[in-house]
Parts: sequence; structure tokens; C-alpha cells
Amino acid sequence: MKRTDKELLVKGLKSFGYTVAIMFLAPFLLYQAFKNEEHPFFIPVLILGILFAVLAIYLGFRSVNIVMDAVFGKKDEH
Repeated sequence: MKRTDKELLVKGLKSFGYTVAIMFLAPFLLYQAFKNEEHPFFIPVLILGILFAVLAIYLGFRSVNIVMDAVFGKKDEH
């Protein structure tokens, strides 16, 4: 029976922490951008919010993958 890789699990949980932070930051940036459409920084803040939203989705999948690898082991490629 395989054992849980504790180092990889900690790495996955840290990644989840970053993901949660970005998941709260992205909607905040998008809200601020749309609230201040007449401001000169509207476009840069909007682009940053969209990038953070995409990054949150990517990090979410990556974090789940890291935790799954830690708990169940890496998948063999044959």
C-alpha cells in the first residue's frame, strides 16, 4: 500500500492557499475596474483582473492535481 507523500501534500496545500487568495483578488479587481469605468486605469485594472481570474482557474486545477498525486501517487505512463 502506498503512503501519502507529505512533502508533496504540503506543496499542494500551499498552492491551494495561493489559489484562494487569487480567487478573492480577481473578482475584487474586476469589480473595481467596472465601478470606475471613466478612470484612466480602467483598462489596465480590467486586464489584470481577467488575468488573475484565469490564473485562479489554472492554479485550482494544478493544486488539485498536486494533492491527488500526493495522496494516490503519480500515474504510470504505460
